Amino acid sequence: MKTTLFPADMSTLAPSAVTPAPSRSFWMVVLRQLRQDRVAMISILVLAIIIGAAIFAPWIAPADPFKASMMNRLLPVGSPGHWLGTDELGRDMLTRLMYGGRLSLLMGVVPVLAAFVIGTSIGLLAGYVGGRTNMLTMRVLDVFYAFPSVLLAVAIAGALGPGMSNSLIALTLVFVPQMVRVAESVTTQVRRLDYIEAARMSGASAFSIIRVHVLGNVLGPVFVYATGLLSVSMILGSGLSFLGLGVKPPEPEWGLMLNTLRSAIFRNPWVAALPGAMIFITSIAFNLLADGVRSAMDVRR
Repeated sequence: MKTTLFPADMSTLAPSAVTPAPSRSFWMVVLRQLRQDRVAMISILVLAIIIGAAIFAPWIAPADPFKASMMNRLLPVGSPGHWLGTDELGRDMLTRLMYGGRLSLLMGVVPVLAAFVIGTSIGLLAGYVGGRTNMLTMRVLDVFYAFPSVLLAVAIAGALGPGMSNSLIALTLVFVPQMVRVAESVTTQVRRLDYIEAARMSGASAFSIIRVHVLGNVLGPVFVYATGLLSVSMILGSGLSFLGLGVKPPEPEWGLMLNTLRSAIFRNPWVAALPGAMIFITSIAFNLLADGVRSAMDVRR
């Protein structure tokens, strides 16, 4: 039985499609529910610290991320002048982790955002038009489901060649079918409702119906699903860098740092584990935030 990194049942995201587009008051209720979720708020705080450290790294980092010192190789955590030690080339680990968050977070957000836009557009079109267009679109995308997500990402990145831009393309192609399936499922339900038929009978164009009546219903479920993919995207992106298919040295990136430090795991295991710990903490925070958003949106309107 094939395992997957994606949420198990995408159909659970669709019930909001049976009502008209969410109103402003609904989103206020969602925001209030989210503020009352302590786990979600702690996750937001953790992510804010990590993202803030990555953004302001040029101003707050204690050292140059590329400055090597062979005299200070693999210093332990707590060393004077190097709070989190140094890597295999004597570079400050705290600085490298701050700068590494930039690329790692970029690998997590950009593919999901691109897949969100592309997948929602394709899913809206396929779901609203229906018929052979829907069937052909979904059957073509079903080809992607024949392969595990990790294997598909590695295969695409390997075919395109190493590099960050190619990794972003590979991850986007992995996530697009997931977004299309959610958007198509919700759109198929919405287009059968009475108020959509009434708008169609009144002479409204297909574009107007999709923009005014359908899009509002689709964005919510797809957004909830997309938040759950942020951690998956970051883990896959770090995995590609670990395998040499993503970010290239000497750029700091958590997956690449984990690869270069693996030879030092027996000499200085705490320093070698730091990039992995950052990947773990960030992915857990993204997952908990996604659960909070999903629970906050599951309210009676």
